[in-house]
Amino acid sequence: MKLLLSLFYFAYFALVGVYIVFVPKTLLDFEYTKLQIGIIGSAAPFMRFLLPFIFKHYIELTQYIFRLALLFTFIGALLLLGTVENFWTYLTANLLFGASMGVILPFVETIALSTLTKKLYGKIRLWGSVGFIVVVLALGELNLSSTLTFYCLSLFALLTFLFGYFIVHKESIVKGEKEEDSSAFSLTKYWAFWSSIFLMQVAFGGFYIFFTIYEGEQGFSSKVVSYLWSFGVICEIIMLYFQGALLQRNLLTILKVATMVTAFRWLLLYLYPSSLFLTFLGQSLHAVSFALYHTSAITYVFSLYTQKRLAQQFFLGISFGLGGSLGAFLAGFVYDSYPKQLFLVESIIALIAFLMLLIHSKRKKLYF
Repeated sequence: MKLLLSLFYFAYFALVGVYIVFVPKTLLDFEYTKLQIGIIGSAAPFMRFLLPFIFKHYIELTQYIFRLALLFTFIGALLLLGTVENFWTYLTANLLFGASMGVILPFVETIALSTLTKKLYGKIRLWGSVGFIVVVLALGELNLSSTLTFYCLSLFALLTFLFGYFIVHKESIVKGEKEEDSSAFSLTKYWAFWSSIFLMQVAFGGFYIFFTIYEGEQGFSSKVVSYLWSFGVICEIIMLYFQGALLQRNLLTILKVATMVTAFRWLLLYLYPSSLFLTFLGQSLHAVSFALYHTSAITYVFSLYTQKRLAQQFFLGISFGLGGSLGAFLAGFVYDSYPKQLFLVESIIALIAFLMLLIHSKRKKLYF
C-alpha cells in the first residue's frame, strides 16, 4: 500500500503541476485575457466546493464512485485539449475535470491517514511534491508547445487513474468498505476554523494562477521561474520528510504560525517583486505556508470529526475549492485592474485568516 500511495501522489501532483504552472500560460497563446484565465482557474476549485454538499445529502463516496471519478479525470484532461480554442467549452471541460479531481484526493487522503503514522504520512506524501517538481523542472527546460503541454496533462491523468484504481482495489481486499454516517456532520460548530482555511486558500489564488506570469513580467525567464517553483517544492519536500516531530505538538499553534508566515511571504513579493534573492527567500517559506500548514490542517480536521471521508471532502472543498475558486477569480480581477497590488491584497487576506484562527482557538477553549 505504501508504494501505491507514493506512486499515486507522484502522478496526481505531477498532474496538478502541469495544470497550475503551465496551462495558465498556454492560455495566453490562445489569446485569453487575464480575467478569463482567472475565471478558468476558478472553475475546477468551485466544483470541489460544491461536491461535499452533494455527497453529504445525496451520494455516498464509495469505491465505485471513486473509480468513476478516476475515469472522468482522464476524460476531462482529454477534453481540455480538445476544447481549449473556445472559452465556454473549455470552461465546461474544466468544471468536469475539477469535479472529478475533487472526489479523488479526499478518498485517498482518508486511506493514507487511516493506515499511516503521522511521521510516515509525510514521507509518503512528499512523493507528490517530487512529482510536482519533476514536472516543473522538465517542462520548464523543454519549453513545450501548448499542444504538448496538454498531452502531458493527459498522460499524468492516465497514471493517476491507474494508481488510484490499484489503491482502491487493494483497500477493498484488505479492509472492505465501511460507510460513514454523515447526518451529524456540522460546519457551524467550528465556523471560525473553516473560515480561516477558506481565507488561506483565497490568499493563494494569485500565487497559483499568476505567479508564473507575474515573475515573467518582472523580466525572469521561463527557466528561472521553473527554478523558483522547484526551489519552493524542494523546501516543501524537506519539511514533509522531517515534520513528524512537529506534528506531535499543538496543531492549532502550528496553523497560526504558518498563516502568519504566509502573510509575510506575500508581503515580500509585493514589496520586492524584481528581487530574485528575496523571491527565492519567499519561496523557501513554502515549506511552512504549504507543507506544514497542509499536513497540520488535514490532521486537525481528521481529529475533529468521526466522518473522515466527508471531513476531508469538506476540507478540500472549502479550502482548495471555494477558497481556490474565489481566490483565482479575485486574483484575476485584481491583476487585470491593479497588477502591482496583487500580493499586497493576498497578504491582507492571509492576515485575516490568522485572526479567524485566534477566534477559533478562543471559542474552542470556551465552548468545547
